[in-house]
Amino acid sequence: MPYWRLSGFYFFYFATLGALVPYWAPYLRSIGFEASEIGNLVALILATKIVAPNVWAWIADHSDRTMGVVRLATLLTVVCFTGVFFGTGFWWMALVMSAFSFFWNAALPQLEATTMNYLGSRPQHYGRVRLWGSIGFIVAVWSLGPVLDRYGEGTIRPVIMVLMVGIWLASMSIPNVSSPQKRGTGPGVLEQIFRRRDVVALLLACFLMQASHAPYYTFYTIYLTDNGYSNTVVGSLWALGVICEVVVFLAMPRLLGRVGLRAVLLSSFALAGLRWVLIAGFVDSPAVLAFAQTLHAVTYGAYHAAAIHMVHRMFTGRLQHRGQALYSSMSFGVGGALGSFYSGYAWTWLGPSQTYLLAAGLTVLAFGLAYRLIPSRI
Repeated sequence: MPYWRLSGFYFFYFATLGALVPYWAPYLRSIGFEASEIGNLVALILATKIVAPNVWAWIADHSDRTMGVVRLATLLTVVCFTGVFFGTGFWWMALVMSAFSFFWNAALPQLEATTMNYLGSRPQHYGRVRLWGSIGFIVAVWSLGPVLDRYGEGTIRPVIMVLMVGIWLASMSIPNVSSPQKRGTGPGVLEQIFRRRDVVALLLACFLMQASHAPYYTFYTIYLTDNGYSNTVVGSLWALGVICEVVVFLAMPRLLGRVGLRAVLLSSFALAGLRWVLIAGFVDSPAVLAFAQTLHAVTYGAYHAAAIHMVHRMFTGRLQHRGQALYSSMSFGVGGALGSFYSGYAWTWLGPSQTYLLAAGLTVLAFGLAYRLIPSRI
């Protein structure tokens, strides 16, 4: 397995995310956009995850050249992102963000499928590769806080461009690997899979989980800076959460062996609800906010590793690409987009605290759905 080459891709991909997620919304506000407009623009980035992963998964499935698809997608991401340097109007930004994210969001699910194919009979070791993505996120989010405090929010544009070039270069170094051919991957199997309650329940629960994260991903930095925190402190809080995520990724092989996928998933939903309640009610307490960030270890790290593992078990053979694409589309795509859309308006009409409490309610629904319909044998 090309461990370091796969890890390099994860590093640059999530370093880009570490620049984009915490600091893109403040940049948009700095050039004059209101909360509802920011919510809509961020929703466009996530909405492309509904279509892009499935389109590119279909291409990868029929060509069996997954890394060729990834290389093309990452190159076109760089080309499209250059548009942010040529205009700042709402509709121009909407066009540019839709274009670059259509290709950017196509790359990761295909890389996830490639990683799982390289792991073969050892999927529980996924976290040891994926942790380098978390390290990339930490490096970006921690280092950029002081930079933006000193030079302003506009600095984020060239930084993201450089990181996107890094993703493309990393993709060029990873060899293609064919998906294992297994029985039960004929034309009607995908339909049969969707007749299973556990598959539908997993996708819906993941949708609710990501919708609950939207106020955090879209407005957490703005929320804290409006309450007197500097970008340096905010970056440190983001980094703390991802450091805890790294610890969980390292522990996942033992954790899954002792606890099981279903228990990990249910715990992540419950602790996500607690996390949003704490953020809603204790913004004036740095200690409580720091504790809430440690819960990111479970609400993202353990949750995502368990979900990826479940999808890998449910969708086999040539359906692996489409399985990972569906997971990405339903959770990060539909869930993230609708979440960003509602959070932008809720932020304006209800206020920040009520928006986070609304997010906590979504995790209660996710927990109930998974508890009732996902069996313990998964």
